[in-house]
Amino acid sequence: MGLRELKRERTRRLISDKAFELFTDHGFGQTTVEQIAAAAEVGPSTLYRYFPTKERLVLEFVEDSLFGALDWFREQPADTNLPDALQSVIERVLDQMESNPDRVRTVYDLAGQTPSLSAHLAEVIWRWRNELTVELAARLVGDSAQFTAALAAGTTMNIIEIVVQTWVDNPDGTQVKDLAHEAMGLLRGGGIPLPTSQ
Repeated sequence: MGLRELKRERTRRLISDKAFELFTDHGFGQTTVEQIAAAAEVGPSTLYRYFPTKERLVLEFVEDSLFGALDWFREQPADTNLPDALQSVIERVLDQMESNPDRVRTVYDLAGQTPSLSAHLAEVIWRWRNELTVELAARLVGDSAQFTAALAAGTTMNIIEIVVQTWVDNPDGTQVKDLAHEAMGLLRGGGIPLPTSQ
């Protein structure tokens, strides 16, 4: 990374960190872009170059965690064992989340209180799931490749969401990686129950 890119990344990180401080102290709706820019010592136009919306300031961490893992998956050879690779995708996302638990919990709190944030988070999740589906479908063969890929991508995203939500709801409980291993073990062993009609 060159000096210019390093400076850009530091500015981006500073803006994001200051925004989170203000969101935590004053709430998402009560914090203005101008306040964030002043706290980061940049102009509002500079802030908008890095983050086109306030919602992006909140969701950048989640988006980076998800798409960083997806980028890793794209780099894997075509003959990679897919269950193992998907488990690694899950673990990579959760490693990032676990590296900053306060930020993850703040994201969930803010999204729960702010409809626009909740909608943006749903869009990020939908986009990630669709992009993972495309990557999986390219590695599968047969008439049901697209269907299988969509199911696998949806399951992968569901495991991430449920593990993170369980971890957020129980900060003193099980570790996030333990939850992920338990979920993948149940999935691989057929231990996830499906509802049956009564």
